[in-house]
Parts: sequence; structure tokens; C-alpha cells
Amino acid sequence: LVMRPLVSQTDREIPNYDFSLQIPFKGGILNRQSVKGSQFYQPLLEFSGACAGCGETPYVKVLTQLFGERMTIANATGCSSIWGGSAPSSPYCTNADGHGPGWASSLFEDAAEFGYGMALAYNTRRKALATKVEKAIASDIPTALRQTLSAWLGGMNDSLSSQEIGNKLKEMLKNTGDNPLLKEISRSSELFTKKSHWIVGGDGWAYDIGYSGLDHVMAQSEDVNILVMDTEVYSNTGGQSSKATQTGAVAKYAASGKKAAKKDLARMIMTYGHAYVASVSMGASKQQMLKAMVEAESYPGPSLVICYAPCIAHGIRAGMGKTQKEAKLAVESGFWSMFRYNPALTDQGKNPLILDSKEPDGTLQQFLSSEVRFSALEKSHPEESKRLRAKIEEEIKNRYNLLKKMAEQSVGV
Repeated sequence: LVMRPLVSQTDREIPNYDFSLQIPFKGGILNRQSVKGSQFYQPLLEFSGACAGCGETPYVKVLTQLFGERMTIANATGCSSIWGGSAPSSPYCTNADGHGPGWASSLFEDAAEFGYGMALAYNTRRKALATKVEKAIASDIPTALRQTLSAWLGGMNDSLSSQEIGNKLKEMLKNTGDNPLLKEISRSSELFTKKSHWIVGGDGWAYDIGYSGLDHVMAQSEDVNILVMDTEVYSNTGGQSSKATQTGAVAKYAASGKKAAKKDLARMIMTYGHAYVASVSMGASKQQMLKAMVEAESYPGPSLVICYAPCIAHGIRAGMGKTQKEAKLAVESGFWSMFRYNPALTDQGKNPLILDSKEPDGTLQQFLSSEVRFSALEKSHPEESKRLRAKIEEEIKNRYNLLKKMAEQSVGV
């Protein structure tokens, strides 16, 4: 890149950019729920204000390619609310049909409750619409319309079916005559398509300040999805230690290395038994990450997806241009584990826990030395660094062995 004055580039670059907007996205060529197929869909997150190489934005970008035109986002305060809602612009956009994520942010401590309320309000309105549709079906209306309304009622909780049939209904209801019930249904056409409700935030919110709300939502049965972008530190407020911070990591309020183990949020939520839980790392496996997002969204209950997100606060020695590789090394070394806990598998007589990552390959110490948050302690407190590094290695080994044992258990044991 060559830095030049903006005024010297506008005549040449603006036409180029305008031309790029005319190139159509080829969504539908391949399966949307595949790694390749998803990338033919327009990202409804663009031009974020995040740090270069941010580990958070890639996850939300893919999420919008999978569900963006029908998703709502309740965003917790943190990095994602800053790069996600920087006034006077927004990185979220709409597709050619004018549809895109409905984004809103409340307080740091109540994002889960806020998103839960959004889902409850929307579902209450849809239930009221379903009641009107039932009345219309029982009334004197054209046979074709009755059949279409019945088809929508049968598939209203299926995202693809409700969208496809809903679009047909919009056309059919344009000429409702003097029928007041059909006019009411037509006015509620934005409710035809089943929405994808997401609550998004970082580890400072999910593990600490907003944990009680997250726990409350996961304890319910509502179809709500939570995406946690885990940077293992309070990134947005200056790098303070959080309950997600790993043993031995240097952060504010943990200058001599964090002494306690990282909170195992995923395993805590798995104890409920009815909630979908996944731990993913895009750099290690895009396929596993995509599968977890799709499974979470389609699961008819609460879902939690925890994403490993490399951050500028980690002090990655290879540079922020290598965050995806760093995420891969984190999994290979055992620092981060990938798995999916799907309660739906229990009904099939299968173990709900699938461990997607392999055993640690023995490179944990090299991985820790590649990030300043761990290596800094070697210089300032060498003996303490040695003790804490041995401690984190033991914790990671025990955690993996426990996950492996759980994944190998027979159902009912």
C-alpha cells in the first residue's frame, strides 16, 4: 500500500468501488451451510472499526453470511459493541432485498436478558399471528390461499420453510378485498419468516459481569443463541484480568500472572443437559466452527457457542496478521479445545458430547512463549513463571482428559 492524499484518489477509486457493488453475489451455487457455500453469500458485516487482525469480527461476519437477512443481535457492551455500533456509521448492512441484521445494544450487565426479552416479544407476536391464521383457515377464503396459510402454519418454526411460504403469502395477500382478518395478517408479514435470535458479547460480559443473565437464559427453554467471543481478557477496557483469563497470563490486576484457573463456562452450562454448547476456533477448523453455528441455530432451545478470539492484548509475537494461525496453534497445543454438546443426540441414543480436537501435541510451552501475555512473566518473575507454566500445563492436560472421558462414555452412564 502507498499512502496518498484522499483527494488525489477519489476520481479513480470511487468508480472502482461503485463497480464492485454491481458484482452480484452467487448465493445458492453451493450448500449455504458449507464452508465454501457460505462464502458465496453477501457478508452483512462490513468495514468494522476493529483492530487489524481482530479475532472477533470473522465469527460475526460468517454468522451474517449464514443467517444475516433474518437475524437479530442483542450486543453486550465491549469490543463488539464498539466496532459493531460506532456512530455515525454501522458495519452492519442489508442485502439487495433490504434485509439485514437487526442490531441493538443495552447495558453491560443485561445483554442476555435484553436479547431474551427481544426473542420473547417476537415469539409472542408470532403466536398471535398464528391464531389469526387459524381463524382465517376456518373462514370462507379461496382454496389456494387456505392451503398456503395451512402450509405456513405447519412450517412456521422452520426457517427455510417459513421464509419460502411467507414470500408466497405476501404476494397472495396483496389483494385481500374487504376481509379485515386477511388485512391484519398481511400487515404482520414481517413475522412470516422465523427469525434467528443471537446474543453477542465478549468474555468480560459472559464470564463475569453478565454471567447471571447468561446463566438464566441457558436455564430456560427459549430458542435463543449466544455467541461468546473469548479473548480471555477485558479487551475493550484496557486488558484487565477476567474469569476467562488463563493461569499464568499477565494482565491488569494480575501483573505477576493469574494464579487461579480459567472458569470452565462451557462445562458449567453443559450440566443443564438441555442446552446446546460448542467450543470453536476458526483458525483450527472452519468446518467445525460452521457446523457448530448451524447446529446451534437449528437447535430448538438455548444454545451457547464460545469462540477463541486472538486479540491485540495477547501480544502475539508473529503479529496480528497471523491471528488465524495463532488460533490453530492454540488448539494443536491443547491450550484451547474444540467440542460440541448437542442434547438432540441423546434422543438418538448417542453421546451428546463430540470432542473435535485431538490430544495436545506437546507444543504448549512454545505456544505460551509466542505471546507476550505469558512470556513477559519469564523476565519479570522467572520462578513464578516456571511454577505457573507447569500449573497451566497440568490444568490443560486434565481438562482434555476429562472431555475425552465424557465423550467416550456410553449414554446413560
